[in-house]
Amino acid sequence: MSLLPPEAVEFIGFVAPRHTSEIHPAHGPAIDRDYLKLLAQAHEWGGFDRVLVAFHSTTPDALLLATQVASVTERLGLMIAHRTGFTAPTVAARQFATLDQLTGGRVAIHVISGGDDRELAQDGDHLTKDQRYARTGEFLDVVRQSWTATAPFDYAGRYYRVERGFSEVKPVDAISVYFGGASQAALAVAGRHADTYALWGETHAQVAELIGRVREASAAHGRAPRFSLSVRPILAETEARAWQRAEDILAQTRAVRAAKGLGSVATPQNEGSRRLLAAAASGPRHDKRLFTAIAAETGAAGNSTALVGTPEQVADALLDYHALGVRTFLIRGFDPLEDAIQYGRALLPAFRAALERRGATAEAA
Repeated sequence: MSLLPPEAVEFIGFVAPRHTSEIHPAHGPAIDRDYLKLLAQAHEWGGFDRVLVAFHSTTPDALLLATQVASVTERLGLMIAHRTGFTAPTVAARQFATLDQLTGGRVAIHVISGGDDRELAQDGDHLTKDQRYARTGEFLDVVRQSWTATAPFDYAGRYYRVERGFSEVKPVDAISVYFGGASQAALAVAGRHADTYALWGETHAQVAELIGRVREASAAHGRAPRFSLSVRPILAETEARAWQRAEDILAQTRAVRAAKGLGSVATPQNEGSRRLLAAAASGPRHDKRLFTAIAAETGAAGNSTALVGTPEQVADALLDYHALGVRTFLIRGFDPLEDAIQYGRALLPAFRAALERRGATAEAA
């Protein structure tokens, strides 16, 4: 897939190698091939553009899982999380370009530097956060040269030194780079390299403020990235039932954490989680439908805020973020398979219909 036009809308889902979420404790083998296949195909059937394959220091390898997802789908794009620092950038560039060729151009990468020193230590990485982002910047310098260079190149940085680097395999077109992180160190790299900048499900005011900062950082490099929002839609046939389901999910989350012996959450080290907790501190509901109580309960460990309502109401809430400049929506549910099917049946069509109506109204005005 080539880089998307600025105004194109994209929906990204989420696949995992087994059934698990905040309300479904992981059990059994780390990889359930049948479940992974079913979840991937549910997203393809539902009209998603891509699926995120996540990375964590203790979970199955994201690149290999993405290869499996590609083998059981026909057109579904892949957004493969890659943590820099553990694979040489020249090697990583060839790996992603190879998979892009084998899948007919379905690869994108979500570049992560790591926001928790404790998790990074599990893989033997003890750099500071600022050092990790600086290393990521160099990593992407080298990766992009590997994808585009027509002759061997040299690169001399603090973290990487390459002599006569070259890749015979190139992407089918261009591999899109998704990038997140709200610290100043992160924004410096995002401004230089992000094709799509990824935000979590924050309030309208927070999203507008952060988009402004990213645009400023990108303008210094003559770039204009797209923007993505990650959120957890909680749907039901009526608004009242949707909010009741949200409260039920919150109660289940608390019960699962209690059963695991998890007490109060530690103060997160990453800026993104801190921003979510700042919103949650002023109340559980914001704007039209943003529900932050689950983020507060879990310490905002990742994508943990929800939009609550009927499919049409949540579609309308997504349109509010669209008006702020968001063009990619990364959505996943607390019941991963069931919710992915429901999104495909109801939410994505409702959003696309509402966007078309809004566009027609604007043209008529």
